Amino acid sequence: MTATKKITSNTHQIDLGSNKRLAILSDLHWDNPKCDWVLLKKHLDYCKKEKIKVFVNGDFFCLMQGKGDKRGSKSDIRQIHNNSKYLDSIVETAVEWFSPYAELFTVIGYGNHETSIIKYQETDILQRFVDIMNYQNKTEIQTGGYGGWVNLVYKMPNRANGFFSSRMKYFHGSGGGGIVNKGAINLTRALEMYEGMDIFALGHIHENYARNDVRDTFEYNPGKRIHEQKLKEIHQMITGTYKEEYGDGSKGWHIERAAPPKPVGGRILTIDVMRSGDNYLKQIDSVRFPLL
Repeated sequence: MTATKKITSNTHQIDLGSNKRLAILSDLHWDNPKCDWVLLKKHLDYCKKEKIKVFVNGDFFCLMQGKGDKRGSKSDIRQIHNNSKYLDSIVETAVEWFSPYAELFTVIGYGNHETSIIKYQETDILQRFVDIMNYQNKTEIQTGGYGGWVNLVYKMPNRANGFFSSRMKYFHGSGGGGIVNKGAINLTRALEMYEGMDIFALGHIHENYARNDVRDTFEYNPGKRIHEQKLKEIHQMITGTYKEEYGDGSKGWHIERAAPPKPVGGRILTIDVMRSGDNYLKQIDSVRFPLL
């Protein structure tokens, strides 16, 4: 990875005191037979109905059944992709499947499954998918990185410069997460590595939860036009997968490595802002998708 951060600014317009939502997904592994297409469709339909934009933090695809891939298994390929143009067929069918939701997607980042194909097959499946989606649907989906920054911008009335923003640092993830700490140590490490974030999003380890950490800081108050001490909350989340690998617990690679059942689905980020005297109060949280 390079030190360059790709910043994507999505302009959101909300009323004071109301919520702005962004769906944070990761680890779809869409082409894998174990990806729950029914649940994924329900979640995307919900986002479409509620006008919730979607950000994807890596491993959109699985891509493990190509020729010469040592991870391959004949039982882990969908029939529609079981052909001599395996990678091409994944891109083509994915464009068809996701096109009804094209306007929802803002940024799609890379995961280790996409970067492995670049490394060993010398083709960028994710960029090909995004390019064709944009061409066919006249959208402006952006390709993110394996990690990066997203500046979430939303219009605020009755404020001099007209906008508020929340900065999200994302990283797809690394390592196995740990059966005991379930990635908590990775969130703590993020607090030591990254400066200035309001939100941190992590995927890869197929867990699903969030927590808030608080920092004592010194910031400029535009209402009072002075710098003052502030307790700043940082919202951190780990997003789950849509690939359910445990099944009945009887066999398979997931079982053989003693991996537990994993929570399925992404999270919905909410940003709530209200005015209190000369100050603007901001609260950021995230929740799992509702039962649908």
